[in-house]
Amino acid sequence: MTDLIEAPFGYTDGDVDTNRSTAVTLNELADQRYSRRTLLRGSSAIVAATVGGSLLAACDDKNFGSDTAPTVSAGSAVTTTAGKMVTLTGTATDDKQIASVAWTQIAGPQVTLATPATNAASFLAPAVAAPTEFRFRFAAVDSRGQTSSADATVTVAPAALDFTAVAKNKLDVVTVPTGYTVTVINRTGDPIAANVPAYKNDGTDTNFAQRIGDHGDALYWYGLSTDGAARDANSSARGLLVQNHENINQQYLHVGGATSTGGVRPEAEAQKEIDCHGVSITEASEGAGRAWSVKQDSTYNRRITPATVMAFNGPARGSALLRTAYSPTGVAGRGTINNCANGTTPWGTAITCEENWAGYFRRSGDTANRTAKELTALSRYGVTSGTGSYGWSTVVASDSANTLFRRWDARAGTGTATDDFRNEPNQFGWIVEIDPYAPSSTPRKRTALGRLGHEGCWPGAFVVGKKPAWYMGDDSRREYIYKFVSATAWVAADANAADRLAMGDKYLDAGTLYVAKFAADGTGSWLPLVFGQNGIDGNNATYAFADHADVLVNARLAADVVGATPMDRPEWTAVNPVTGEIYVTLTNNSESGRPLNGTDAANPRHYNDPKGAAQSAQYGNPNGHVIRMKEADTEATSFTWDIYAFGAGADLDKTNINLSSLDDSNDFSSPDGMAFARATHAGGQVKPMMWLQTDDSAYTDVTNCMMLAAQPGSVGDGGARSITNTGSNGATATQATRVGAAPGANLRRFLVGPIECEITGVDSTPDGRTLFVGIQHPGENGSPAAPSSHWPDSQAGGTVAATVRPRSAVVVITKNDGGVVGL
Repeated sequence: MTDLIEAPFGYTDGDVDTNRSTAVTLNELADQRYSRRTLLRGSSAIVAATVGGSLLAACDDKNFGSDTAPTVSAGSAVTTTAGKMVTLTGTATDDKQIASVAWTQIAGPQVTLATPATNAASFLAPAVAAPTEFRFRFAAVDSRGQTSSADATVTVAPAALDFTAVAKNKLDVVTVPTGYTVTVINRTGDPIAANVPAYKNDGTDTNFAQRIGDHGDALYWYGLSTDGAARDANSSARGLLVQNHENINQQYLHVGGATSTGGVRPEAEAQKEIDCHGVSITEASEGAGRAWSVKQDSTYNRRITPATVMAFNGPARGSALLRTAYSPTGVAGRGTINNCANGTTPWGTAITCEENWAGYFRRSGDTANRTAKELTALSRYGVTSGTGSYGWSTVVASDSANTLFRRWDARAGTGTATDDFRNEPNQFGWIVEIDPYAPSSTPRKRTALGRLGHEGCWPGAFVVGKKPAWYMGDDSRREYIYKFVSATAWVAADANAADRLAMGDKYLDAGTLYVAKFAADGTGSWLPLVFGQNGIDGNNATYAFADHADVLVNARLAADVVGATPMDRPEWTAVNPVTGEIYVTLTNNSESGRPLNGTDAANPRHYNDPKGAAQSAQYGNPNGHVIRMKEADTEATSFTWDIYAFGAGADLDKTNINLSSLDDSNDFSSPDGMAFARATHAGGQVKPMMWLQTDDSAYTDVTNCMMLAAQPGSVGDGGARSITNTGSNGATATQATRVGAAPGANLRRFLVGPIECEITGVDSTPDGRTLFVGIQHPGENGSPAAPSSHWPDSQAGGTVAATVRPRSAVVVITKNDGGVVGL
């Protein structure tokens, strides 16, 4: 060892360090930086980890002593609305290399940041009831461990419709606002089982029991876990799409259209037509680039057709009125038909509604074998046709034991009800519950909810300790609005029950069916349809009810007895997830169905909407309206009401016809499909968004059918009003009514469909970023040789062969920036 020699001037030319500087050593500097708590305070774990690594690297940097902290910016303050995607853009510069950057949230309700370790992070603005400030910090660390940060402020206002209204048009495409993308899935005939060939769409295709049916209608999304093994109600990337198939474009299903020989339909044609009805369940998922696809060979995929075995549950199970040659005990049935609107349950089952089923049946010339009571019931439901809509009962089956065609012959023979199918019409018109997660399960017809031309069965709020309710329309002119209240109070844990159909047994097999009566003062009553009450008994002169099963099978007759209010064709029902208010579309009514002197406060208009160049008269209520009701809770037997919106062309008289002051951005006719946004995203919270769809013939001289987005107010936001109606002979009559506040910019056209279609069925994924919409029967008035639409082939643009046949399908709509659709 060399001794240290103290030189007079503090220096010696020895082999020891004689530098007397007060600067720290490299090791000491590294120790200090590791303990620099101020660097870590307010920063993310990503920054901390990066800093730790950079300190060690710094020891080898030859230019260590010249480092300065990065210069950073977090961008300008942002103002936006709930449901929109927000991108935070930071910048960082330094005289050395930037080692890492990170965004962290430092104030406001918690959100999930995407790509927080990059200059551009993003998040979906959440629902807020008032403008709310969110603050975020952008931090950068250079290669020496120096750090700097800057803050960004984002102010989020409540959700609002934010798109330019789509213009009315008669194009052969689905038109949506700028900034949105449309793709097509689940077209009529698409295969949904392994090894089923692609659809040729030339009339030669078969096996619709394993293909998507025709006339797609109401639909609903049921989420699946990431691995597809189980239900995940919150999944937005993988799930099951349950869709109804209401009817058929018969002409396009066969090579040259439907045929018959001597009034007898070919078995193969009839089988194809029958199988096109019912329900489809398909597994869909989101892939790269937000592209959606359907898994053809999914084990969940299922077609429920008019031949699928069904079970009857509830008070009418086993009733003599349900007994047939197929089901002598009245406890079983086959299939579901004319499935239009829908409903759902919190335990994860689908509800499908059997609507205009009466016309499928052959029924004439059997009055001698029918009682007067039977004839009254058959007439009330419209089971009066000759051979039925499609003549399926005329088929001579190749297998004499096959009664799937004979069942459509509802004529009574000389024997008993179990010798023929005189009671087969009584097996339809029900609410059907399906478990989409259990492909082998048997659907159940819930007779406690009554037999109608069911259109819609939407639930009200599920409140622990309160009995839940479902709201229903009966789709025919001058029919009624109903609700069913369960006998069982809601238990929250039942939403996650493993046996989902058992939950249906618990809540849907016992309860009270009610029908609505509207008063002129804006109040109303729910009248119970219960055997032995209010004249619903064996002494009734029009129809002598035998028991409660008889009441449910003939619910229309029971509603007549109690004096319910006949409505202008009640269709879909929807419930505002925040206010609990019930909305019902009243699609339209004719001059005879709503005559000049036959209006009332809830159905107040009689007017003319001239159509086309010839100005053809359309008297009655050809454009329809949307009524809404407010209850104290789902168990209430009274309500208040008003009319949310009156369908009308923008050019019609705003004093007496266009009572909602609609303009070119939001005028519509014949409201039909309707649904509120899910409460799981910003569109369904605070002031929920509602989708309104049309099924129109009155306004098709101006535009194809459409879908509008709305943010309705509440019952009572308008007021009383008196209007003057004018009949075809020039006579006038005044009518008082209750008009909601004019919707204005809170109602606007979001979509216009292709030629001769109906827009029907709408739902979103739970995050609201993907919307599914049904496009039904495009080109319905064309022929195989001359189709009047070529959609969905026409959606891609370019030239389409003149012989390409149209098909019903589902469109998938996404917002290009990734935000909630409509906001």
